[in-house]
Amino acid sequence: MRARYFAIALFLVFGASFALAQSQGQSQRGSGADTRRSGYQDMGPALQQMQDDDTANPGMLFVQQGSKLWSARVGVAGKACADCHGDAATSMKGVAARYPAIPPGADRPVDLEGRIDLCRTERQQAPAFAHDSQDSLALQAFVAAQSRGQPIAPPDDPRLSSWRVQGEEIYRRRQGQLNLSCAICHDENAGKKLAGVTIPQAHPTGYPVYRLEWQGLGSLRRRLRNCLFGIRAELYPVGAPEYVALELYLMERAKGMTMEAPAVRP
Repeated sequence: MRARYFAIALFLVFGASFALAQSQGQSQRGSGADTRRSGYQDMGPALQQMQDDDTANPGMLFVQQGSKLWSARVGVAGKACADCHGDAATSMKGVAARYPAIPPGADRPVDLEGRIDLCRTERQQAPAFAHDSQDSLALQAFVAAQSRGQPIAPPDDPRLSSWRVQGEEIYRRRQGQLNLSCAICHDENAGKKLAGVTIPQAHPTGYPVYRLEWQGLGSLRRRLRNCLFGIRAELYPVGAPEYVALELYLMERAKGMTMEAPAVRP
């Protein structure tokens, strides 16, 4: 019953403000000013302080766990990440800001989780992590934390163009029983309130992110699946390439914005 009321409220909010949001969005895009906002800017002071203070940011607990995994020798090869990459503060600086990317010898992009799993299976000869497992998220958080303060810098790789096109098509396509697209929520209605929460512009500056709603760390893929579920759309399989394509487009859309991982969100 609660989900039904949420769906009705969502429909009414977007139906009432659609035309106004279109005109506002066109005006902002035509002004030439960079009006992009991180979800951090839409939070209240208390949550901002929680993210800013490493002793209060719950995502840092995962970063600490990830630092242990970075140095742990695993797999048949008995290697640690540190054996190949050394000091993460140097070798991983800016890495998370450049993913998804196409790894050497591959023909399709992978996200940061996929790149870590390639290192595990190929270099360490260890099993890949389960999708969104705690160890996977912890290692992702540790690597991503080395890029805090760095600008998002998607690779200038022409092979990624078709994937970004696919990601943008998914972003703008109406889906689900509510007949909504990502763009209707996060472009045309960003900044408005839904159930008392500000609708963000959906820039992926802080993933993996600690959401109070989840009481834990989560990936961008998890957030995308939540959105699809919210508009009553069919979910892609967990490891589907559509998630990577959509992340590629979102990172391109956020190009130049500052990495915050691990961020805190409501």
